[in-house]
Amino acid sequence: MIEAYAFLAAFTLQILVMSVLLPIWFIKYLRTQATRFTAERARLYPGVDLGQAQARFLTQYRTLVTVIGVSGLLLLGWLFDYMRRPDWDDGTVVLLATGHFLATQMLPLCLFVWVGARFNKQHKRALPEGKRTAILKRRGLFDFVSPFVVLLAVVSYLLFAAFVIYLRERPFPGFAGLINLGAITLAYALNGFIVYMMLYGRNKNSFETHAGRLHTIGLTVKSSVYSCIVIVMYLSLNFSLRLLELKTWEPFALSMFFIICALVGSMGFAAPLRKPDVETPAPTTSG
Repeated sequence: MIEAYAFLAAFTLQILVMSVLLPIWFIKYLRTQATRFTAERARLYPGVDLGQAQARFLTQYRTLVTVIGVSGLLLLGWLFDYMRRPDWDDGTVVLLATGHFLATQMLPLCLFVWVGARFNKQHKRALPEGKRTAILKRRGLFDFVSPFVVLLAVVSYLLFAAFVIYLRERPFPGFAGLINLGAITLAYALNGFIVYMMLYGRNKNSFETHAGRLHTIGLTVKSSVYSCIVIVMYLSLNFSLRLLELKTWEPFALSMFFIICALVGSMGFAAPLRKPDVETPAPTTSG
């Protein structure tokens, strides 16, 4: 029963992180960002009360997060009763925990994208004049993440590949073989593409300051690299639990994995760029 209580404790923490801590960080981040580029935003949305629009969105966001949080607590109560039964199934628990995680991640994101797209379609106006000039300084990966962390990500991949090859000779029921390695390779490739685009891609936000751009790049690069390490560690732990016939510990490991992923993915909200006391206007060029 200890694995059941460990999962219930982890799932409780998952609800608190996803429905309380992360929304607090996100709301604080939005309010901080709203104080930046005030003049430019006013020109983009002439005649629109941006403060009122933000307040309306935050009301919708809080309502959605509250509903998800309450549903999580109801699910926790059901799981507490279900996992006290001797015949509880870890597959059912994993499915429900995953569903709750996806809901807390995807539904607020969908709301944010939908509200933002609708608002821009109704109110945004193009600016024919002026844009920020680029600072032509080449950025490298090690400017944002330490070589040790990058090396750890590479070594983690190689060790995981060796582990998968080892498991092919001693498979457990349900082991997918080299498909696991293919999935991890795809995850690394996707995160590598994200890192490349952040380092060398075009900045589509013409009003973002150089300091703000560096802040965004740093957080995105770190999140991508750390995500690769976390995913490999979780899958390795999951496979090890199967080998050791500790399958009932999988729900606990999965819930902790979701918590770590959410925290890593929300690094930018937890530590937003500080607003300077006086921001020097950016140089402009005639359009």
